[in-house]
Amino acid sequence: MKKITALFLAAVLAACALCGCKGTTPANTASSDETTASSGAAATEIVVGIPQDLDSLDPYQVGAAGTREVMFNVYEGLVKLNPDGDYVDAVASSHSVSEDGLTYTFTLRDGVKFHNGSEVTTDDVVYSFETCAANTVNESVKTAISVAEVTVSGKDIIITLPEMNSDFLAYVSNVYITPAGYTDHATAPIGTGPFKFDSYKVQDSFVVVKNEDYYGTPAALDKVTFKIFSSQNDRLNALQAGSIDLATHLTSDHVAVIPDTYTIMDATMNLAVALYLNNAKAPFDNEKVRQALWYAIDIDKVMNMAAGGGVKIGSSMFPAFAKYFDASLADNYSYDPAKAQELLKEAGYENGFTFKITYATEYEHPYGDMAAVIKEDLAKVGITAELDPIEWNSWLSDVYQGRNFETTLVGFDTSVLTASGMLQRWTTGAGKNMINYSNAEYDETFEKAQKAASDDELQTSLYKQCLEILNKTAANVYIEDLPEYVAINPAFTGYEFYPLYILDMSTVRPAQ
Repeated sequence: MKKITALFLAAVLAACALCGCKGTTPANTASSDETTASSGAAATEIVVGIPQDLDSLDPYQVGAAGTREVMFNVYEGLVKLNPDGDYVDAVASSHSVSEDGLTYTFTLRDGVKFHNGSEVTTDDVVYSFETCAANTVNESVKTAISVAEVTVSGKDIIITLPEMNSDFLAYVSNVYITPAGYTDHATAPIGTGPFKFDSYKVQDSFVVVKNEDYYGTPAALDKVTFKIFSSQNDRLNALQAGSIDLATHLTSDHVAVIPDTYTIMDATMNLAVALYLNNAKAPFDNEKVRQALWYAIDIDKVMNMAAGGGVKIGSSMFPAFAKYFDASLADNYSYDPAKAQELLKEAGYENGFTFKITYATEYEHPYGDMAAVIKEDLAKVGITAELDPIEWNSWLSDVYQGRNFETTLVGFDTSVLTASGMLQRWTTGAGKNMINYSNAEYDETFEKAQKAASDDELQTSLYKQCLEILNKTAANVYIEDLPEYVAINPAFTGYEFYPLYILDMSTVRPAQ
């Protein structure tokens, strides 16, 4: 789990400190609507700077982690994740699981209202499960939910599985409960969360307001404006100007120039960051070439120079998954340019080759910085890497969805806190398998793990074998789980880290 600490910075840019002082008027407005950061005591409106636009407001069409973490405030499932990594009752008041692990019974909580004022019924729940199974872009959730039989008895929603799935509760948390028959989520989303939708302007802002009818602990904030920035530099400038109150996913370079009028919190991002390789394109269809890349790159240098630290990983898993994470895998490819050149020769690329490293400009720091360090290392073994920065929306459409790339620097998380959520994407033919990885041993081992739900020890061992296969075959050049820094205006308190990408504004409150 994330370890949270608070820091106060002493060294900052003097010019920036003047703009960011608590109680002063910000130099810049935070949006075209002249939304500004809080400057007074007991502020109940907050401006949050986010590094990318939302890919969809529809709960079943959300693919980007950055969108999920924002929409967590609007949508809820029968259960939802808490900061400790536990799935707790939400729209359901209670739940139970049969001894054989095949039947889940959820009791609908009394008095839960949608943001349009209508009360949630079991019909809405059944509709939501059916809609999710048919339409969700989250492949692992679709697989788990589509085989479930959902029935109703009074206030109880009974879900029967054909075989035990120890991760099922995590998937249930991703079935967001919406009104039966409602189809306008893309423009006017309706959920049950502590905040309700107010407005959205593409590439500008997403605004939510307090849900006065929330069944749980009400939010302390009246309004949250998620201000969208097209680049990290723009967001950093806004921090320096004091025009936003909260920013997450910051790097050590950012922290060094943020005014000391902000409180800085640190943890890790819960991402599997790697140089992801398109295994369907030459020369990355050659395992020895992929292994050569890993030996040719000084991972420690990449981490220290470009990201300011973090936790080294050796496969598609990060430390928050303590049960499955194996730190020793990262040691299998020590920095060894001579070994890299030997493998390149065996693969028929003795004279090297040229390729592109694509990354989103919105994440110039750290991915652009990482790419620059990697380029220098690869040049030493005769490989020419060309940097290919593109906008985030283009990355989503061309790289992630279209698979039109050679290599890309990015970090992957999972929408559910399960090993299968991280590992299913690399099975042959999976919709999220953007690198076109195909390995029969991996597929077979993953399938065995899925069927071993009743034997936790065996299932854990099989998932670890999957990670070993990804490492052994150098499916990608795995780097790290990035360090994450959060800057928050000290007029606010209560921000909490989660083991997944979640930006929960319901816990944030005025400090005074």
